[in-house]
Amino acid sequence: MGLERTGTILRPRRRAIAVAIAMAAAVAVAAPAGAADTADQFYAGKTIRVLVGFGPGGGYDLYARTLGRFLGRHIAGEPSIVVQNMPGAGSLKVVNYLFNAAPRDGTTLATFARGVVYEPILGHPDGAQFEAPKFNWIGSIANEVSVCAFNAGRGIATWRDMVAKKTLIGASGTGADSDVFPTVLRNLFALPMRIVTGYPGGAELVLAMERGEIDGRCGWSWTSLIARNRDMLTEKKITVPLQIALQRHEDLPDIPTIMELPTDPRRDAALKLIVSRQAMARPFAAPPGVAPQRIATLRSAFDATMKDPDFLTEMRGLGLEVRPVGGAEVQSLMAEIHASPPDVLRLAREILVETPPVRPDNPGADIR
Repeated sequence: MGLERTGTILRPRRRAIAVAIAMAAAVAVAAPAGAADTADQFYAGKTIRVLVGFGPGGGYDLYARTLGRFLGRHIAGEPSIVVQNMPGAGSLKVVNYLFNAAPRDGTTLATFARGVVYEPILGHPDGAQFEAPKFNWIGSIANEVSVCAFNAGRGIATWRDMVAKKTLIGASGTGADSDVFPTVLRNLFALPMRIVTGYPGGAELVLAMERGEIDGRCGWSWTSLIARNRDMLTEKKITVPLQIALQRHEDLPDIPTIMELPTDPRRDAALKLIVSRQAMARPFAAPPGVAPQRIATLRSAFDATMKDPDFLTEMRGLGLEVRPVGGAEVQSLMAEIHASPPDVLRLAREILVETPPVRPDNPGADIR
């Protein structure tokens, strides 16, 4: 019955044993090779795409392109980094792409408006096709600190002054930080302020302050203020009574943050939900489903880049702030925010409800 060895034929039982031994040997050899390939060789010869949710030339684009020049040197195999723009719907297009269509092998990252991932839970789900906690967050180059600043002549130097004095606050439009944060302050703390909308951008808001059309602005990026309007501080043309951030900026150790203002636990939670986007001002994320070891590699490379002397020198030369937040911290923040109780989410939405704005051509002198 062919049970003895004849040429290459083995007895059935012996053949089964031989196959099992061969398979075990193959696994023993392949396992270390596979682990080494994942850890050290996967990215060799590869290209990592970094997608930007806005067009060329803006802040997000500049941050991404600068990161792209240094990130690859901190990844084993030194892959090429290619930055590509995918603008659309205030960066919602790239967020949807990253969640639903991007390759899930660790070769695609994206950066986008920090606030876009909050829109669905804050009652603006139109067009959103993603679940923010399921992204693999790689890190943020900066955690933004914004401030409220007022013309010095208005005598608003402290939070108590903001509570006591009527003010006109300039804003660039619905959804911008300059509009969102004064709305939150007015609604949550019953401040006697009115918001003047319609200014095209930050430069126009500064001119409006200088002309006395408005008393001040809230949601003014501290980095932008220092880079472009430092003279207003040094010449004491403006006062800064409040920071809008989760933690105090090292430049402003004596100025309270919005999170330090007296509320109650429920309002604190709603306020943290709204302000927490400041903690991830320049976020980078990978799609869901990427192997954990690849995410660990990307996070480690991101962290190393944030300490790279050449990267830091270039960022300083560009006037770009580096105050990094690690990927694991952003991941935890996203999980916490999206697990907020329904009553906290409702309150956050109520806090963000806007009243009819004042227009720049008719600011309403009765407020003073």
